[in-house]
Amino acid sequence: MGVTISKPKATSTPHKPGAQRKPGRAVVRDTGDGVVLFYVQGQRDETASLPFTTSRLIAALAMGLPFQELETLQTSLDLSSERLAPMLGISKATFHRSKGAASRLNPAVSDRVVRYARLVGSAVKVFGNLEGAKQWLDSPQFGLGGAVPLEYAKTEIGAREVENLLGRIEYGVYS
Repeated sequence: MGVTISKPKATSTPHKPGAQRKPGRAVVRDTGDGVVLFYVQGQRDETASLPFTTSRLIAALAMGLPFQELETLQTSLDLSSERLAPMLGISKATFHRSKGAASRLNPAVSDRVVRYARLVGSAVKVFGNLEGAKQWLDSPQFGLGGAVPLEYAKTEIGAREVENLLGRIEYGVYS
């Protein structure tokens, strides 16, 4: 499992800022395309260079992620737009209005999309598969005082607490 990144074309195209131009390497642009899958599925090869370094991710978030990243998160979590929109701090109307190939999310919503993608990825790592991760994220957890992790993660502080709990579970210090 890993992120799918398009290979450079053999035809000569103008160099775009933020793209890697090494032979045989994948092209990664600072647009944020594929960031949700990168976090949810993890990286295939630990020795490969990261397509989403911190500086690239910050640049992509500042521009706003493509709307498709929100749809990828929605598919990964298997949630309705009515449930996901409030978790991301947007109205259902804004969620539906934003649909479109050229539409971009605002930076704050983009940041929340990445927050949830990171949580899903961490849960997949701990539980071994996406189904187990989704089930855990959508069930009340004793370690969060009975709160549901997806709901608890609406704020950055809550998301950190969910990550901490996942870390404790991973290392057998579940409380």
